[in-house]
Parts: sequence; C-alpha cells; structure tokens
Amino acid sequence: MDSSMSQTINILITGVGGQGVVLASDILGDVALAGGYDVKKSDTLGMAQRGGSVVAHIRLGTNIASPLISKGEADILLSLEKLETVRWVDYLRMGAIVIYNDQAIPPLSVSRGDAVYPSDEQIVLTIARYTQNFFALTGEAMSIGLGNPKVLNTLMLGALSMFVPFPPDAWTQSITSRVPGKAVAINLEAFRTGRQGVMCQMAEAARQAELEEAKAHQHDGGCCC
Repeated sequence: MDSSMSQTINILITGVGGQGVVLASDILGDVALAGGYDVKKSDTLGMAQRGGSVVAHIRLGTNIASPLISKGEADILLSLEKLETVRWVDYLRMGAIVIYNDQAIPPLSVSRGDAVYPSDEQIVLTIARYTQNFFALTGEAMSIGLGNPKVLNTLMLGALSMFVPFPPDAWTQSITSRVPGKAVAINLEAFRTGRQGVMCQMAEAARQAELEEAKAHQHDGGCCC
C-alpha cells in the first residue's frame, strides 16, 4: 500500500447553489476511490436552489468512520466563491491549503442591506490567521475565457489536483464519466487551466523567495559593521 494512504486527508469544497459543488465532490470521490482510498462524503445544500451556501465534506484514508470534518481539521479548503472561504475558514487546521475563486456572489443579506460583503483585504487577513498557503484564482473570468462559465467547478478541481496524490489520468477518467459527452472536452480544458493557474502562482512564489534570499545574502556580504 502507498505510504501516502496512511494519512487521512480532509477536504472541504464550498460555494453557492448553481456552481457545481456537489459534482466537484463526486468527481473527487471517484478519483480517490480509484486510487484505493476509503472515501466518506457528505453534501449540505441548504438553500442551494436560491444561490445559498453549499458545502461538501470529503474525507480520504484507509478506514474512514465519519464523513464530517470537525473544526480545525480540514487540510484543504477549495472555495468556489470568496465569501464562502471566510464562512468555513475556522474548519482549517493551521498551515492548511486554501484555494479560492476570487468571485463575489452577494448573499441575500447583503443584497437587502442587512450585512456588508467583506473587502478583499479582510478576506486575505482572515485566511492569513490560519495559513499562508493560499491561492486566489480568477476562476470566473478564466471559465468565461474558455467559453463556458459552468466549467468553474472542474477548473477549480484542476487547482486542487496539485495538492492531492492522484495522477491527471484519474481525473480525466472521472470527469469524462461524470459530465455530458458534449461537455467533456471543455471540462478537461478547464481542469488543465486550473492546474496551470496554481503552477504559475507556485513558480512566481518560488521566484520571489529566491530574490529575497539573494538580497539577504548580498546584505550579509556587504555588511562591514
């Protein structure tokens, strides 16, 4: 058995009704099962049909008893709407991975004027209390650029795939079996686009770290105190 399977992986996928959260969790579950994992999954739809909050708990491991993730135990939070990231951030363990779609879909309370949608700065500061490992993707714009905003969920799964131990071929097989035949090609393209988006951000972060290290070495070498 693969040694990576000895560790339980707890993943939350959040969003609002109509974004395809449940389909995304089904695809992830298929891929994990194909990889030999025990999978437990729970979807909570609430007022999903009205654009309300939707969340999927997915737990992967060797022997998973409960499908629900407790607060402070999520290893990865994948959010298809940025306010939902804040709603569920207290489920993260310290140092967890957060990937969110930088898109605002104001809830009814905001539309009525009863609440205020948080600023981007507030969202980032809230996430940063738990982790520095977060990635914001312009998923809506990227999906529209591909020709269909409905592929947002598979695009975000592509981003998620960078952090779980499953090969791209397994994702291809699950996506192909889960989406209608005429939509397979664009969903696979969206998946690749999401992967590439995170890869670019990781490469840029590594480049910035190298620059900072080089600056530090230059300062050390030039100090004559």
